[in-house]
Amino acid sequence: MIKNITINWPSIIEFGAGGINKIKDYLKDVKKIFILSDLPIREKIEKLENELKSLGFIVKVSYDVVPEPPIKVLKKLLDPVKEFSPDAIIGIGGGSTMDLAKLTAVLFSGEQKVEDIIGIGKVINRNVKLITVSTTSGTGSEVTPIAVLTDVENKLKKGVVSKYLIPDVAIVDPEMTISLPSHITASTGMDAMTHCIEAYTNRYSHPIIDNIALDGIALIFKNLEKAVKEGDNIDARSAMALGSLYGGLCLGPVNTAAVHAMAYPLGGEFKIPHGVANSVLLPYVMSFNLPKCIEKYSNIAEVIGVERGLSSEDMAKEAILKIKTLSDNCGIPTGLKTLKIPEESIPSMAKSALLVKRLMENNPRVINLDQAKDIFQKAYEEII
Repeated sequence: MIKNITINWPSIIEFGAGGINKIKDYLKDVKKIFILSDLPIREKIEKLENELKSLGFIVKVSYDVVPEPPIKVLKKLLDPVKEFSPDAIIGIGGGSTMDLAKLTAVLFSGEQKVEDIIGIGKVINRNVKLITVSTTSGTGSEVTPIAVLTDVENKLKKGVVSKYLIPDVAIVDPEMTISLPSHITASTGMDAMTHCIEAYTNRYSHPIIDNIALDGIALIFKNLEKAVKEGDNIDARSAMALGSLYGGLCLGPVNTAAVHAMAYPLGGEFKIPHGVANSVLLPYVMSFNLPKCIEKYSNIAEVIGVERGLSSEDMAKEAILKIKTLSDNCGIPTGLKTLKIPEESIPSMAKSALLVKRLMENNPRVINLDQAKDIFQKAYEEII
C-alpha cells in the first residue's frame, strides 16, 4: 500500500538560464523590497537594484550574510528590516543567504522570537512575499520549508521547519552559478547528492520523491566533476542546477537522515562547511545502512553507470565506492583526520548527532551511541 504524503512546494518555480530577469514579473503587487544577498555577487545585485528602482520600487539591500549563520547574525538583521517594513523579501545567494531571508520574513514583525520557532511547525505566520534565487547548486533551500542556524553556545546547528518558510517564488538560474569557485561547486554539489540519496533511502521514502531523487542522483553524478573543472560549462551548470533543485524538492516531503544529523556537530563545533561535512560522512553512513538498502543502493548503482551483472549486494557496494570516488575527484577532503577533527571529539560529536532526532528518526537503520561513534571513527580512519 502506498503511503500518504503531504507535498508543499513553492507556488512558482522558474528554472532556466536568465531566470533572474523574470523577478520583476513577481513584484507587481509590492512596493518596498528588501534584498539579502552574498557580497561576491554585489555587481549583479546592484544592477538588479538599479533596475527595480527605475521601475518605481523602494529597495534596500543587505550583504550581512556569513556561512553557517549564527543565531546572532539573524537577530542583527531583524531590526533594520522591521524599520524598513518591506512588502517583499528576496534572498539571492547560497543556502545561508536564503535561509536567513526565509527566517527574516517570518520574524521581522516581532510576533515571535528566534528561540520560539526552532523545531517543527512552530512558526505562526508570514505576512510578506518571499522570493528566493539560488546561486549555488546544492542546498535546495530555494524550495524547502527548512532553514538552519548555528547555535554557537551549544556548538550545534538547529533547524526551523515550517510551511511558512516555503517561498512564494523560487528562481533557479544556472547562469547565476557560473562564477562559483570550484571548491564551493564541489561541496554544494555533494550536499545535493546527499539530499537525493538520503531522501531515496529514507525510512519515510515515497514513490513520488523516489523518482525525483533518482533523477537528481544521476544528474549530479554525471555532471558534478565537469562543473568543478569547467566552471563556465553552462550545460554542466544547468544539469547541476536541476539536480540540486530535485534534491531540494525532496526535503520538504521526506527530508534527510543520519548523514545530515552527524554533519551538524562538524559544522556547529568545527566550522566545517555543510557540504564538505556531508560529503565526508556520506559513504560511511551509506555503508552502515547497507543491510537495509541493498535494493535501493543497487538502483543507485544503475543510474550512475555501474555495469549490470553483479549481485544486488555487490552493485550496492559499488555504488558507495563510486560516490566516494566522485567526492575525491572533486577535491573534497577524504576523512575527518584530513579535516583536522580531533579524534577525542568523536564521543561528544556522536552524542550531539543523536540529539538531532528529527533527522535521525528518518534513517533506514536505527543508530545508537556506540554505532554513531563507530561511524565517526571509520570516517576518521577512512575505513569503508
